[in-house]
Amino acid sequence: MVKSIACKPCFQDVSTCVSLSSLSRIIAAQPNPAILGGNDTVRGQSIFAAEPLDVFEFAMDDDRPFEKLHTFLSQYRLSPETITATQAGFCGGWIGYFGYELGRFIETLPQRAVDDVGLPVIRLAFYDKAILYDHAKQTFTLLALEMDGTPPVRQKWDMLNRWLSAAQNGLSAAAPPAAVGDVPTPSCNMTPSDYFAALKKIHRHIRDGDVYQINFSQRFSLPFTASPAALFDWQNRRNPSPYAAYLAWDDTAIVSASPELFLQVCGDRVVTRPIKGTRPRNGALPDDACVNHQQFAALVESEKDQAELAMIVDLERNDLARVCVPGTRGVSCARCIEAFATVYHAVATVEGTLAVPPSPQRVERLLRATFPGGSITGAPKIRAMEIIDALEPTARGVYTGSIGWIGLNFDLCLNIAIRTIVIDKHTAYIQTGGGIVADSDPQAEWDETLTKAHALLLGIASVNRE
Repeated sequence: MVKSIACKPCFQDVSTCVSLSSLSRIIAAQPNPAILGGNDTVRGQSIFAAEPLDVFEFAMDDDRPFEKLHTFLSQYRLSPETITATQAGFCGGWIGYFGYELGRFIETLPQRAVDDVGLPVIRLAFYDKAILYDHAKQTFTLLALEMDGTPPVRQKWDMLNRWLSAAQNGLSAAAPPAAVGDVPTPSCNMTPSDYFAALKKIHRHIRDGDVYQINFSQRFSLPFTASPAALFDWQNRRNPSPYAAYLAWDDTAIVSASPELFLQVCGDRVVTRPIKGTRPRNGALPDDACVNHQQFAALVESEKDQAELAMIVDLERNDLARVCVPGTRGVSCARCIEAFATVYHAVATVEGTLAVPPSPQRVERLLRATFPGGSITGAPKIRAMEIIDALEPTARGVYTGSIGWIGLNFDLCLNIAIRTIVIDKHTAYIQTGGGIVADSDPQAEWDETLTKAHALLLGIASVNRE
């Protein structure tokens, strides 16, 4: 039986004119920083944390991940008097990621892909203090946990205020210019002939009725000589996304510009918002021209993209049915087109009422039922994952896993880790892919992966020149 430490969240509103960019730079310089959001496209709350009390890592060659995760999540609990009084959003708890290969511990897969980077499959850190920014109210709040064995709340608030003061006093440097077309040539984990040969095999699987859709990807890598925090700042200014994330430790950093929500839990409600369908967008166009933009119209009318999203919506409904009260899950939005800085996306919303009360068991059951997200595997999911494992030469790692937070009240918010750069020992890894269906054009799919990679390479090129 794990003995848990009672934690009482204490909040203090503060008045400051700190920019999110400046605060991100200050937090990124602290030990084990974790930043979720940090730009104006975030819906809800941005979180700035550092100096965790505890870190949980699960390696690829380890076993029983869910039992060990359960033990780690059980080490801390909300004080009884605060369980019903905790405000919405992050109330202290765990921030980190679940790598795509966690799926190997849920389903039996061939395990042919080589794990050549070797990051943990799971890395979660427990934070007892954080700076929260409410985007709707445009206000900052300090969060500190009152708990045995740690400094008093006032002392934690003082540290958070020092970080805010440093951000207010420091200059927020402008993001380096975007050098259009000036990007380095990266290495790739497969040749063009390898890629097209893999697509032929995927089309054969589709014709044979094994799958309807496969999300197939390739990975690029190149030297990285800049500050990972500068790259995060560049992405948040040039390509802001609602589920952006920055994590760093030792010689490793994760810079995510993800637009996609994997799971959000608030109380007993769970929501997932899969994306299927992308078109480029000129963010400089005025809003009243967006509807008439030819790329917007092309995505609206695309039968291929409509079919892809419908398949994934059906998959997500089935996944959530495994953890929701019967009759409560449903599709609240079958398809809508959302505009981001550089692209349009087709997005759906599926939600339901969870059958399991807030607890470590609920996190485990949610992950077992839904991980990894269907939008980045294919349908049917298990067979799609088997084919991905057989055809992609290297393990995905963080890519298409999930980054986010789990609160002490077991609310949570996890993204789909796409548009995500992993920097490890001065090498940057970028992975991009797309949904392959029966009528996919191989050359168009190849071009799409290069287009998606170009946007991330542009950021690396820009900050590497600093």
